[in-house]
Amino acid sequence: MKVLIIGNGGREHAIAWKLKQSKHVTKIFATPFNPGIASIGECLSFQVEAIKEILHFALNEGIDLTVVGPEVPLSLGIVDAFRNKGLKIFGPTQAAARIESSKQFAKNLMAKYNVPTAAFRSFSKREGLKEYIDSFKLPPVIKADGLAAGKGVIIPSTHDEAFNAAIEILEKGQFGSAGASIVVEEQMNGPEASMFALTDGKSFKLFASAEDHKRVFDGDKGPNTGGMGAYAPSAKVTEPIKNMVCEKIIAPVIAGMAKEGCPYTGVLYAGLMLTVDGPRVIEFNCRFGDPETEVIMPLFEGDLYEAFMASVSGTVDSFELKNSSGSAATVVLASGGYPDSYEKGKVISGIEAAEKCGATVFHAGTKSENGKIVTTGGRVLNVVGRADTLQKAIDTAYKGVKEISFEKMQYRTDIGKKGLL
Repeated sequence: MKVLIIGNGGREHAIAWKLKQSKHVTKIFATPFNPGIASIGECLSFQVEAIKEILHFALNEGIDLTVVGPEVPLSLGIVDAFRNKGLKIFGPTQAAARIESSKQFAKNLMAKYNVPTAAFRSFSKREGLKEYIDSFKLPPVIKADGLAAGKGVIIPSTHDEAFNAAIEILEKGQFGSAGASIVVEEQMNGPEASMFALTDGKSFKLFASAEDHKRVFDGDKGPNTGGMGAYAPSAKVTEPIKNMVCEKIIAPVIAGMAKEGCPYTGVLYAGLMLTVDGPRVIEFNCRFGDPETEVIMPLFEGDLYEAFMASVSGTVDSFELKNSSGSAATVVLASGGYPDSYEKGKVISGIEAAEKCGATVFHAGTKSENGKIVTTGGRVLNVVGRADTLQKAIDTAYKGVKEISFEKMQYRTDIGKKGLL
């Protein structure tokens, strides 16, 4: 079977790596270029937004399954376009992808189906905005309604800062059209965790839970990033919590989406805050997380092609999704200066040596240039360790990290330690 993967980050490399192990998959294509995926498949030059061109390629090449990594093509309706041509594709429709592309849609859905989340209101102009912000004991969180490349969430330290942030988004266009409306919601407290449900719109099964490390520096200091590392399974997602999330969050959302006329297929990512009152939803994403995928895939015991096809064909209920009893940890190697401005084109060395140490390396922001691998993104590589215990997985990951170098490389030294406490 021929598989096409859309996206060229660490998430997509991890998916390609796992699909390569499938007994069904004979050829992997991916677009745009990723040097890691290029070592196991063929890379194309289409950007993820080029839906017509990608569709044309899939039809001509006879692609058996397309897997969508990032949220942007999902929000643009790539699943609808492929399905209209009779092609199999893993992911939600444009209408269902609103669970990520519109925070207002997601919050309204949760309110309607009694899914636990933070108290909120939506605003498209300033009338009543300051009064609502001031009604919270703690400064509320301000979120741009639409997709803002992971930067549309502001966690202010004062009420005045919250109001000013809201005005910057609404009236000064800080996030462009993504901020035409905003969601103002109460600030929740507690540890965070992520859960991922494979679903066909009716039934669902869970991949391993994970815990991301968002802040750029050790000890959760510094600005938020796309993620500096992760470990799985999350030590905080106990069986009682898992059961509660399934019963009170995932099941009602999947059922609610079907009732709203936009059945949800693909993977549903629930970002959770584990409060003293139980798990509550921070956000939903309409795709796998990054860097969580890099630790979920090594723990998935089974054929990933079969898992994706169960979603596509509506047979998730009879599919056995099994996760390893072990642990995995990934450390993100980032460019100096990330998440702010950073330089590109730094030559990377030591990837093969890292893998000889037992680590698996997934490419996130790299490219091939004059026969060498160089940096081209903020998050450059994911170095993954898998073992029967979390401590051993962490040790393997950092053993690999020590083998890799490029100018101004930065990384956290405490990935996974939360899971050891």
